[in-house]
Amino acid sequence: ERSGGLGGSAPRVARWLGDIRSYFPSTVVQVMQKDAVERLNLTRLLLEPEMLEAVEPDVHLVGTLLSLNRVMPEKARESARALVARVVADLERRLTQKTKAAVTGALDRAAKTNRPRRVADIDWDRTIRANLHNYLPERGTVVPSRLVGYGRRQRAVQREVVLCIDQSGSMAASVVYSSVFGAVLASMRSLKTSLVVFDTSIVDLTEQLHDPVELLFGTQLGGGTDINRAIAYCQGLITRPTDSIFVLISDLYEGGVRQEMLRRVAQMTAAGVQVIVLLALSDEGAPFYDHENAAALAALGVPAFACTPDAFPGLMAA
Repeated sequence: ERSGGLGGSAPRVARWLGDIRSYFPSTVVQVMQKDAVERLNLTRLLLEPEMLEAVEPDVHLVGTLLSLNRVMPEKARESARALVARVVADLERRLTQKTKAAVTGALDRAAKTNRPRRVADIDWDRTIRANLHNYLPERGTVVPSRLVGYGRRQRAVQREVVLCIDQSGSMAASVVYSSVFGAVLASMRSLKTSLVVFDTSIVDLTEQLHDPVELLFGTQLGGGTDINRAIAYCQGLITRPTDSIFVLISDLYEGGVRQEMLRRVAQMTAAGVQVIVLLALSDEGAPFYDHENAAALAALGVPAFACTPDAFPGLMAA
C-alpha cells in the first residue's frame, strides 16, 4: 500500500545523470554534472560503480575522483580507473600531435648548419644576409657562396624538462593536464622529462610517465603545500642547467619557507635554468593565486601566468 510520509527526499541521481545525456550535448552535461556534484554535495556518491557508469567523463570529474582515490572502495576503483582512462585517451589524442610537432620543430630549428642537406632546410633570411657582399648590381641578385640552414633532428637529448606539480585540491585540473603532457614529452627522444608532484611531501612519478592513468592514481590531491622543499628536490634532478626548463605548476600559496623558495629560484635562473611558473594549466578562467609570491618571482625574471592546454605546446616550443 502507498502512503504519504515525512522522510527525506531520495532522488535517483544516477538515473538523472544518465538521462540528461539523452537530451543535452556533452559540453552542457559536463557543466550540469559539475554543478550537481558541487552544489548537492554528491561527491560521496561517486564512490558507487553505478554512479560512475552514469556520469559523463571529463577533466573536472577525474580531479574529483583523484581526490577520493584513497577512500574509494575496491568495487568502485575499477570503474573509476576505466573512466579516467577514457578521459586520458581523449586528451592524448587531442594534444599529442600538436605538442610533438611544436616542440620538435623548435628543437630542430634551434640548431644551425652551413651544410643544409635539403632545400627545405635552408634558412633563406640568414643565407641572404650572410651573402650580401656577393650582390651583383648588374643582375640584381645575390650569389650565395655560403648557405645557412637548420640542423637535422638529433637523437641525443637536447633539453631537460622538469614538471613540478602542486597537488593541492585547487590544482586538480592542472594535475590531469600536466600528467598527460608529461607523458607526451617523455615519449620524445630529444627531451629528458621528469615529473614530480608535491604537497608537504614529494613523490617522483617519472618512472610512471609511460602510463598516465597509473600516474594519476599515484597522486594524492589535497593537503598542505611546501614549494620550497619541492624545488630543492627538483634542483637535484637537473644535470645540464643551461639546457633545462623547469616548469612549476602551482597557485604559489606557500606553507614552507618563502624566502628560501625565492632564493632557490634565483639560484636556478643564475645557473641558466629557464624557470616558468604556471598558476593554472586548465581551461578555466582567472586562477586564484598568491599575488605577492607571483610578483616576487616576476622581479627575479620568472614569468608567472595561467595557461590553457591548447597554448601549452606553443609555450614549450618558445
